[in-house]
Amino acid sequence: MRYRRNYVAGGTYFFTVNLLNRNSALLVEQIDVLRESVRWVKQRQPFDINAWVVLPDHLHVVLTLPDDDHDYSNRWREIKKRFCKSLPKTELLTDSRKRKGERGIWQRRFWEHTIRDERDYWHHVNYVHFNPMKHGLVNRIIDWPYSSFHKAIEQGIYQPCWCGEGLMLEL
Repeated sequence: MRYRRNYVAGGTYFFTVNLLNRNSALLVEQIDVLRESVRWVKQRQPFDINAWVVLPDHLHVVLTLPDDDHDYSNRWREIKKRFCKSLPKTELLTDSRKRKGERGIWQRRFWEHTIRDERDYWHHVNYVHFNPMKHGLVNRIIDWPYSSFHKAIEQGIYQPCWCGEGLMLEL
């Protein structure tokens, strides 16, 4: 199967990136390794993080590329690769992954959506921040530590009680 991706120089995108083992908590257990992997790639291939949340087995991101750049695929490949190289090889590998020299940590692909307009942007930014509550990990969004929600509060974008304590978000 051939996947068609939409590449737009300077584009803003929403991504979902999953671990292969959806019962794993590896991303939060190894949050410092993930952060360093992202930081390393970001220094070499810049991008702006508009919203970010890391859950135990997947992450969601809204990011914007530089005006003259459309290559988000290579950024994700490098983030995944750097993360994997920082971890001991303890996962079970399928024959297919062995043949391709792959680790058994990440799903091979990722979900990508090109942000179309401001309404679409805020829908996805809100979705990113609401996700820990959606998955039942917290009762209040502010209680999830692995999210750009805290920075957004500092910037005055959200109030600390957003979507908590009886407030509902329309998704």
